[in-house]
Amino acid sequence: MSFGNNLRTLIEERNMTQKELAQQMNIAPSTIGSYVQNTREPDFATLKLLAGYFDVSIDYLLDYSSGETENHQEDEMLRIFRSLTEEQKNICIEQCRVFVCMNHKKKTKKRKLSS
Repeated sequence: MSFGNNLRTLIEERNMTQKELAQQMNIAPSTIGSYVQNTREPDFATLKLLAGYFDVSIDYLLDYSSGETENHQEDEMLRIFRSLTEEQKNICIEQCRVFVCMNHKKKTKKRKLSS
C-alpha cells in the first residue's frame, strides 16, 4: 500500500474524517486530501507528527520494509492492540492463547497420525 492508502486506513480506523484530522494536526484539509489521494507527500516534520498522532512508525506510514520485518500483519496487530482498552487487551491475549493451544494440538495430532 502507498502512504495515502495507509493514511486513509488509519483515519477510517479512528472513525474520523480527513477534516477532523486536519483540524487536530493544524494542517489544511486540502493537504490531507492530497496525501490520501497520493498526489502530494508530506515533509519529514509532518510525517513525524502523523506517526506520533496515530502511534505508528514512519516506516509503517511509508509502507517501507528493510526486509527484516516484512510482516505488516504484525505491525497492524500491534497498532490495533495499542488502541484497545485494558479489558479488551486481556480478552485478546486470552483468545491468542486459545489459538496457540489449538495449533499445538493440531501439530501433536498430525505427528501421531504420521508415526
